[in-house]
Amino acid sequence: MQALNRKNFNKNKYPTKIMQYGEGNFLRAFIDWQIDKLNETSDLNAGVAVIRPIDYDAIPLLNVQDGLYTTIIRGLNEQGETVADHRIISSINEEIPVYKDFPRYMALAENPDLKIIFSNTTEAGIEYIDTDKLNDSPAKAFPAKLTQWLFHRFNHFNGSTDSGMVIIPCELIDYNGEKLKEIVFQYCQLWQLPEAFSNWLSEANHFCSSLVDRIVTGFPRDEHQQLQESLGYLDNFMVTAEYFHLFVIQGPQHLAELLCLQDSDLNIKIVDDISPYKQQKVGILNGAHTALVPLAYMANIDSVGEALADPLFEKYLTQLIFAEIIPTLDLPEDELKRFANDVLNRFRNPYICHLLLSISLNSMTKFKTRILPQLHTYVATNNAVPNMMALAIAGQILMYKGLRNDQPIELSDAPQWLELFNTLWHDFDNNALSLTALVEQVLGAKWHWESDLNELPELTATVTTHLRTMLTDGVAATLTKQLGQ
Repeated sequence: MQALNRKNFNKNKYPTKIMQYGEGNFLRAFIDWQIDKLNETSDLNAGVAVIRPIDYDAIPLLNVQDGLYTTIIRGLNEQGETVADHRIISSINEEIPVYKDFPRYMALAENPDLKIIFSNTTEAGIEYIDTDKLNDSPAKAFPAKLTQWLFHRFNHFNGSTDSGMVIIPCELIDYNGEKLKEIVFQYCQLWQLPEAFSNWLSEANHFCSSLVDRIVTGFPRDEHQQLQESLGYLDNFMVTAEYFHLFVIQGPQHLAELLCLQDSDLNIKIVDDISPYKQQKVGILNGAHTALVPLAYMANIDSVGEALADPLFEKYLTQLIFAEIIPTLDLPEDELKRFANDVLNRFRNPYICHLLLSISLNSMTKFKTRILPQLHTYVATNNAVPNMMALAIAGQILMYKGLRNDQPIELSDAPQWLELFNTLWHDFDNNALSLTALVEQVLGAKWHWESDLNELPELTATVTTHLRTMLTDGVAATLTKQLGQ
């Protein structure tokens, strides 16, 4: 078989208009995939210069395949049909290892066509290291490298407004654009850079917070040889991902023109405020995951896909999302419902096996961040307990007894919670604590919930009733009774 490269495959090459910090699977199956589709369907005509931001040689540069690689996008589409699409991505022009070719990296700052910067240097990448220096080659922290580059660009173009950049970090931290901008300005102070540069940063550049959503399953190690034979060529950089994608950018409206999004069917949204979309993702996608885990796992189901294949749990999630979560969120109802249906299709994806026990990591914190806000809003609006959420809380308390079918469960959470649950269930089993008192102790943990959840009308009684039924009849029977199956 032929190797995948530009000599063997006649693929378009585009002028470099985008710089990207990070060469990993996520950016290649998300950002570079979208750029490639825009190049094909619009006038974007943009190539990407990828910067390898850390110093390691374990993975060869994308240059060995002339920047070409294959994305394999698999899952259920909007109609619930199974799809598997492969695409040779040709949007990447080069990968520059910044620690080995710092001058080439800095030379990119002199390119007048560059308009956009993307990054994904992991959550730990947006950091401030006070020992970094302007004359390092390069500085260690990603924001310091970016400041070096921007300062060179400022000097090269004499601070012209036209030379400013739209900077879009994709790291998974809240308001990543604001955080990155804050640290860049810290380096301006540390290095005593001129005020004119700080003014140019503020006036000519845009640091955009973003929300990214796509499960990228990465290099298909177990299928690699089979996929190469199917495709008919050798590719050591192929990457797999789910069908769904969402990219929300809190940025200037002219970014839509820069990216040529006018007639695009990509799920990219340029918005003034990203927070409703964060709430949508946390509430619907993450909240549904967190609520499902203890109930399905304690009903002897091991994965998300298995749970969605069970009509009982499919009905539970549908009721939870559409009747209890969506009414608490701030986006238009039709948009929320579309996202919710996409979420259910993502959960059904036959190409991804999400083990419930893996998702259960630090579940108590996840309950606080993903379910508690919707719980409070629902109670305040309806003056009633959201029954599906109460079932999830009861399932969580049951799971943290640490036994399934009398076999130990490998729980992974904060020691304070694990110790508390161990004590509570021990006392209950020895008739030293009533079930109601056990639930009261969990809901009353102000050190975690930041309030006493026992004060929410009827929540303690509802959770206790569900938990008692689960202990005597099992989770499936409890859900069947509550859902009227």
